[in-house]
Amino acid sequence: MWIEDYALIGDMQSAALVGRNGSIDWLCLPRFDSPSCFGALLGDKNNGQWWLGPADAERPKATRRHYKGESLILESEWDTPHGTVRVTDFMPTRHANPDLVRIVEGVSGTVDMATEIRIRFDYGRIVPWVRRTDGLLQAVGGPDSVWLHSPVPLQGGDYAHKARFKVSAGDRMAFIFTWHPSHETKPVEIDPYEQLAETESLWAEWVAQCTYQGPWREAVVRSLITLKALTYEPTGGIVAAPTTSLPEDIGGVRNWDYRFCWLRDATMTLEALIGAGYLDEARAWRAWLLRAIAGRAQDLQIMYSVSGERRLTELELGWLPGYEGSRPVRIGNAAVDQLQLDVYGEVMNSLHLSRVSGLEPDARAWTIQRELMAFVEAHWDEPDEGLWEVRGPRRHFTHSKVMCWVALDRAIRQVEEFGRTGPVERWKTLRDHIHAEICHKGFDQARGTFTQSYGSHELDAALLLIPIVGFLPPDDPRVIGTVEAVQRELMSEGFVLRYPVAADNDVDGLPGGEGAFLACSFWLAEALAMIGRKDEAVVLFERLLSLRNDVGLLAEEYDPRYGRLVGNFPQAFSHVPLIHTARALS
Repeated sequence: MWIEDYALIGDMQSAALVGRNGSIDWLCLPRFDSPSCFGALLGDKNNGQWWLGPADAERPKATRRHYKGESLILESEWDTPHGTVRVTDFMPTRHANPDLVRIVEGVSGTVDMATEIRIRFDYGRIVPWVRRTDGLLQAVGGPDSVWLHSPVPLQGGDYAHKARFKVSAGDRMAFIFTWHPSHETKPVEIDPYEQLAETESLWAEWVAQCTYQGPWREAVVRSLITLKALTYEPTGGIVAAPTTSLPEDIGGVRNWDYRFCWLRDATMTLEALIGAGYLDEARAWRAWLLRAIAGRAQDLQIMYSVSGERRLTELELGWLPGYEGSRPVRIGNAAVDQLQLDVYGEVMNSLHLSRVSGLEPDARAWTIQRELMAFVEAHWDEPDEGLWEVRGPRRHFTHSKVMCWVALDRAIRQVEEFGRTGPVERWKTLRDHIHAEICHKGFDQARGTFTQSYGSHELDAALLLIPIVGFLPPDDPRVIGTVEAVQRELMSEGFVLRYPVAADNDVDGLPGGEGAFLACSFWLAEALAMIGRKDEAVVLFERLLSLRNDVGLLAEEYDPRYGRLVGNFPQAFSHVPLIHTARALS
């Protein structure tokens, strides 16, 4: 299946991808970054899969599907020659253990149904020991154990369990899949119908807090729900995506693990949530941040685990063939050790925005911010790997310098607007110095545009953020020139690339190409609106909205070569600028 054939369900601690054919091909438990128990997404059914649908060898895609109201409850319906059946998939709010519920309901007539479940722990590597206990199936493999309640008898064979059954109009039956540590006793079984009602109610209550009432409310709300689903509720951390190694280039090597909390992605997510009225998430994220980065400022990482762990060692899983043969499959992420100076600006901006939006002050937060500013003062003029985590040589990336300017600017505003103490005059002097240097070394006078790095000729879509973060006003000729240069030189069939990817360009140090980065195209739409070209911005924005799949989700990139979504899915870094741009255009 294509990436856009999947829908997301989750419980704010982990998430599953459900295909249009009724197959759950990805689920990691108990956390987003745990090993998978269903891993067919990166291989085939023998790497773990749970299929449920009409008894047809072709496993047809659902006739229609949608989320139930403004929730994360997925409803898929199949029309067959003999009737219509509905499958409702959801993960209820976690109590003692994570649960996944699949409710089969007869809508009309009588439909022959089938299910096949193959549980594989440790990313498809461990075939568990399965036994029947108290009428349930229990699968055990190392530290993992799963209990499966099935309303129909399951027959074992070929390292799978299968069943065929009939569903008539009005019939309703629930399958319950529950994970727990294998050394613990059997978990308490939930009531699936009570949990369905409770889950629907909780989502309705959460969505009711949304303050956005603009013309693109449906797209904004779905994006907000997606961002909430990527929040790790126990700690407040926010993952970039629930998947690993979905390729940026089909069949290529640009395959990364995004199941971690990038400070950059999380701060932008936080800004989107705050802008829509969600301060509780801002408060929880700030607490996570302070715990995660506690210690010396020079030890700040660009990402952490959902609980704040720092060791995210990158490994390759050689036994998995990868999505459509895209190898290697990676877990962990070596970018954790990179120097990315822009992160300091994003963190400072986010914490400042939290205060402006009404979040109560935190003395410890300001102490840490002071330490971060000392690091920026000492290291802002060094080359780094930048926003895009390049695996080529370090450079003086223009965007990184702009975000160092942002860090200083927000620190100064904290002093001036909220009475914090700090060496504000020294910060102002350095802020002005960085601004002047960027305008001198990062600007191409002949072409009238800022460039990717000092002295380079290449462009970078991150330069579109210059007016958005307030480095220059939107009507500055240098801003307008940069926007127009991006439109001339960095577009692919109407969408924006991150930067030039070519054999003679060693910026990222990787072979192969990639699709258009969706966040960059949203940035262009917002920048166009800021420079007074709103009609053009709306056209681009609505074209971007048309790339969402049938349930409103976006991956990291869109590849115009194949007309497909590519990259990890769903991607916070795509849904965040969707929300920002909708607000800007509204």
